[in-house]
Amino acid sequence: MKKKIPVGTKVLFLLCAMYFITYIDRVNIATAAPFIEKDLGLSTTEMGFILSAFAYPYALLQIFGGWIGDKAGAKKTLTFVGLIWSLTTALTGMVTGLVSAILVRIGLGFGEGAAFPTATKAMSQWLPREKFGFAQGIVHSASRLGNAIAPPVIALFIVAFGWRESFFIMGAISIIWMVVWTLYFKDNPKDHPKITPEELATLPVYEENHPQSKKIIPWKKLFKRILPVTFVDFCYGWTLWVYLTWLPSFLFTAYHLNIKSSALFSAGILLSGVIGDTLGGVLSDRIYKKTKNLKFARRSILITGLAGSLIFLLPTLFVHNLTLIAISMSLAFFFLELCNANLWAIPMDIAPDYSGTASGMMNTGFGIAGMVSPVAFGFLISLSGNWQVPFVMSVILLLIGVFVTLTIDPSNKLKMDSDQDNTDLTTPM
Repeated sequence: MKKKIPVGTKVLFLLCAMYFITYIDRVNIATAAPFIEKDLGLSTTEMGFILSAFAYPYALLQIFGGWIGDKAGAKKTLTFVGLIWSLTTALTGMVTGLVSAILVRIGLGFGEGAAFPTATKAMSQWLPREKFGFAQGIVHSASRLGNAIAPPVIALFIVAFGWRESFFIMGAISIIWMVVWTLYFKDNPKDHPKITPEELATLPVYEENHPQSKKIIPWKKLFKRILPVTFVDFCYGWTLWVYLTWLPSFLFTAYHLNIKSSALFSAGILLSGVIGDTLGGVLSDRIYKKTKNLKFARRSILITGLAGSLIFLLPTLFVHNLTLIAISMSLAFFFLELCNANLWAIPMDIAPDYSGTASGMMNTGFGIAGMVSPVAFGFLISLSGNWQVPFVMSVILLLIGVFVTLTIDPSNKLKMDSDQDNTDLTTPM
């Protein structure tokens, strides 16, 4: 008899598809950037502003978006924001200049801002607690797979149809995902017609959200606990944004590759992140299972990832050899992505009942890095004419991240109480 696939596994697959699609939607502009610059008559600095525009609403909506996901539920929230990011992706193909390009990227940031914190909320309801690290690893592996295939696929679309049409195609794919999610997902696992009593027994107890309920979040305590994770996420995010926004242009310009070659090299480098994401989550969960020491399990992978990425980024500062740079950047990206699943699992460890809000706080660091990193990178390139100079900041921030990681303790679960520093959940910060 054929073994039945658990509904939770199918939900995880749907979330993997969302991470995959949203990352193509946010990084496809990196592949199209040289053509957009030429077509619209933009400078490298102006292109940097366009690339970073996504991150402003994305960062601002992390906490509020996670709070909405906790309050309204993952079904309604992801359906609504899915519609927004689908439309703004398609509208990117209609931009006529700097202002319109910035506006659609801001719209995309609004659409995707609540997506990952809300997806974390869905995972905390549909998966056993001992699989949180694995789940975060696998969904972020899907996002890195989106990163990896975006350059060659978008390049293919551009060559075959044009850069504008590439955004129309991705907008249509995003709409399809949103419809499937709306039809299949249920906030409460027991409401799903395909759920079995055996699977339901393995899942965390679902807590209903009633409008009249006065649920309390200890905002000050939560902020204090998550702040170090937010800072490490900023250090991680600074370097990740360099890969997501400037890698194709770096290879295209610094090594004089054509669009197809730079896309293929970018894809090869970014594919290493797929392995890193999955391995980081799996290793962390296995270390925890073997040692029963959650702090050691999460910290050890974070430190290994940040330090390894730092070491393998160093050749970008001193070497100008395409083969060596491609290898070293691939290894640097692999180690960097070991961190990702752990950064997302830690808020689930600390505050599982409000994982949407907690993960939103954490991912604010990534959003802030996205505001600053692409613009700073583009400005430093324009100022110095040297692609190696901006990588210095990545090396410095990765080193700082290693030390801040030593202050993170996910093993002490935050208790939701009614201390005097709490505020009503109905009133976000």
